[in-house]
Amino acid sequence: MDGLIAPDETNLPPADPQLREAAVLVPVYRDDAGELRLVLLVRSNFGVHGGQLAFPGGKQDPTDTSLLDTALREAEEEVYLPREAVQVLAELPVISTLTTGYRVTPYLGRISRPAVWRWLEREVTEVLEVSVAELLDPARHATEDWQLDGWPRSAPVSFIRIGEHKLWGLSYRIVRQLLPRLTAGEWAV
Repeated sequence: MDGLIAPDETNLPPADPQLREAAVLVPVYRDDAGELRLVLLVRSNFGVHGGQLAFPGGKQDPTDTSLLDTALREAEEEVYLPREAVQVLAELPVISTLTTGYRVTPYLGRISRPAVWRWLEREVTEVLEVSVAELLDPARHATEDWQLDGWPRSAPVSFIRIGEHKLWGLSYRIVRQLLPRLTAGEWAV
């Protein structure tokens, strides 16, 4: 995975104090077979990240007491995952998004999986429970040249294929840093 890049990982400018604060929850659990799984959302076509795979999360609201509070609030709002169902294991490295102007703090949380996932349909179209083994499969990793709206030219974008979806961008960068730590058993999940 080390050879894979995303356009915002190359030639990064110095940290921008004008970036807006945001947070995401990275839900993880073991299924009945003992397999480690991450929970991802398929964003609705509403908003900047429409149609993309993401973790529950969003911008910090003035009423949030902390960025962790932001991540937990957003998980409750987007996929009705109650705070009581989350045991926060770690604050992960902060990642900045140059294209949307956010400084995102991810939190790894072991969850008690609900019997049935529900979600806020305005923001989410599906919840995916992806095995870590699937995310590690080299056959699912690729890099392609993409030309996206707002980009001055095409650039190589690395991603992981998950069914009909592509995990890329911020969520890809979180997963890329997280997978070695998860598979090394850094946290009791």
